[in-house]
Amino acid sequence: MQMDITTKDGNLIIDNVNDFVLSQILECGQCFHFDRLDEEDYMVNAYGRVLHIRQKGDMLILYGTSHEDYEHIWRNYFDMDNDYGMIKKRILDAENALSTAINDKKGIRILNQDFFETLISFIISQNKQISQIKQCVKNISHKFGNEIIGYNGEVFYGFPDVERLNSVTEEELRECKVGFRAPYIKAACKEVYEGRVTKDKLDRLDINDARQLLMTIKGVGEKVANCVLLFGLGRREAFPVDVWMKRIMEQMYFEGKDTKKCEIELFAVNKFGELSGYAQQYLFDYARNNL
Repeated sequence: MQMDITTKDGNLIIDNVNDFVLSQILECGQCFHFDRLDEEDYMVNAYGRVLHIRQKGDMLILYGTSHEDYEHIWRNYFDMDNDYGMIKKRILDAENALSTAINDKKGIRILNQDFFETLISFIISQNKQISQIKQCVKNISHKFGNEIIGYNGEVFYGFPDVERLNSVTEEELRECKVGFRAPYIKAACKEVYEGRVTKDKLDRLDINDARQLLMTIKGVGEKVANCVLLFGLGRREAFPVDVWMKRIMEQMYFEGKDTKKCEIELFAVNKFGELSGYAQQYLFDYARNNL
């Protein structure tokens, strides 16, 4: 059934939304700039905008949102044009053993996030819990980002652009509780600001060369690079492997034996191809909550 988009009382209403569970999308470890207000009720901060969004069954309410903002920002951000029913079917055709993971987290979608914010967020993510990453992102935004006024007059702060964050000192970053990651953030800012590692350059490269370019940034390893490719550059064939993915992949495909992350990634990409990133998200969130 096709989605039906209407406006009512200044709010945008989207009916007949399939394969979409707001909490599963936001809480699955792919983004960190949001606040939970209530069950399936969130404030999302992205692209210099703040969105109050709530889900009721197969209906989404985007409060105080214009049709123009939806078309220019949120439609792509939430990947609304992708047929996730078909994506899940194709994954299951490749590997039926994923049925439990997919059915458990069937409402996950992969967000299309800002490249620079994604890069810095996943540098911060190393050896931190999601709640800690969210707090660091909020600290950086509040200290260095632009003020955003919500539709009810509330004050929020957007994530700073590369020019602003590049001007920040290492000590100022440490005040945001990023710890040992401060010099890595500085290095990333410099590489992007000076044009050596940019979205335009990365978009023109094949995924292996793009990964290698990202890994020239101090503090960016293969896992962080793959997360940036998947969540900040739309490279859906990327397959990040962290401790949770390593555990579930070893359990499912390697007889529980300790296996190098590069071998796991190669196996997954050979198995799922251009759908690797989607398969990774269903497996990751399932593993994180069940292993």
